[in-house]
Amino acid sequence: MSGKVLQLVSVGSPPPGLMKELEEPLALHMGVTAVQGKVQLQSPVYAFNKTRNQYHSNAIMRRLAPLKEAGQHFVLGVVDVDLFVPDAAFVFGEADRESHTSVLSIFRLRANGSDGDALRRRTQVEAVHQAGHLVGLSYCDDPRCVMFLATTPTDCDRKTSALCNVCRNELAKLNR
Repeated sequence: MSGKVLQLVSVGSPPPGLMKELEEPLALHMGVTAVQGKVQLQSPVYAFNKTRNQYHSNAIMRRLAPLKEAGQHFVLGVVDVDLFVPDAAFVFGEADRESHTSVLSIFRLRANGSDGDALRRRTQVEAVHQAGHLVGLSYCDDPRCVMFLATTPTDCDRKTSALCNVCRNELAKLNR
């Protein structure tokens, strides 16, 4: 495994304990050690777009990048607000390989009022997905692979937390 460390940062008010639930799947499927960051960010009002009534993911990632602590390779912020990028109606998350920063929203993962186990599982799947981008993986066409681009909560439910064989081989090449 790569021995990389992913720093988790809570942004706003994700459910208590949710961040801790991300550590095992990130280690198991991406080979990264997830650690809780020392800093927690308040709700990202600076990223709010009044026209869209959503929060710009890149603005949040710009705030996360300088929070990366010594010895950490990547930062993943988990937010409880609706995210967007200009060319999409919404995103579950976004990752930037250059800044080694990503953000993940639980807002739409709560579809149909799902909290508890469904929210935990969806968040784990999408956190592993974002970590995959940070370590160098691209999107996958296999709808069961964690690297598949989910555009609905149903897509998240269909995906596993694991990589397909093609993506697993790609990760092995990246870790050499």
